[in-house]
Amino acid sequence: MFPWVNFLSYAVITAATPGPNNLMSLSNAGRMGFSKAFPFNLGIGVGFSAVSLACAFFCGALTSLIPRLKFPMLVIGAAYMLRLAWKTMKSPAVTEETHAPAGFLSGLALQFINPKIYIYCIVSMETYILPFYQGNWGALALFALLLALIGFSFTVCWAAFGSVFQLLFSKYARITNPVMALLLVYCALSLFR
Repeated sequence: MFPWVNFLSYAVITAATPGPNNLMSLSNAGRMGFSKAFPFNLGIGVGFSAVSLACAFFCGALTSLIPRLKFPMLVIGAAYMLRLAWKTMKSPAVTEETHAPAGFLSGLALQFINPKIYIYCIVSMETYILPFYQGNWGALALFALLLALIGFSFTVCWAAFGSVFQLLFSKYARITNPVMALLLVYCALSLFR
């Protein structure tokens, strides 16, 4: 039976934690408002979908050809999540303002250089999806699009509540940073169950 609870826990926690997409969405919406920053988020959605689909098919093909790569990929994914947890725990109370362009193409291009989504997609595929759907390319594509939808949803949330989240993370960083860091550590450890 597919481990929906573990899969969705990993996907939601990873997508909700600060990363390039979320922080740039927060910053753009805080500076320009939600509607003017939304094209950037649409670019994120399209780019995220493309990267997720590429990762799904890459992992599916690679895992069937070289099954021994699964464990090293899990170790790399867990190490990256632990690094994110450390950075989250140590991040300052004041969110740094970034001045990224807010256009569709900027959001799209960001996805191809964003390591967080590659790790997010590869770990999801290797840990949760491929053990149940190896060779089922239609299911892999649907899961890839689900991952992209979850990620996109959280970037829109960060944009919609940009100033609120910025205030929340600034004012309550002593509480929110350790909680998010511990959730990331939990996700990293749960990869090896």
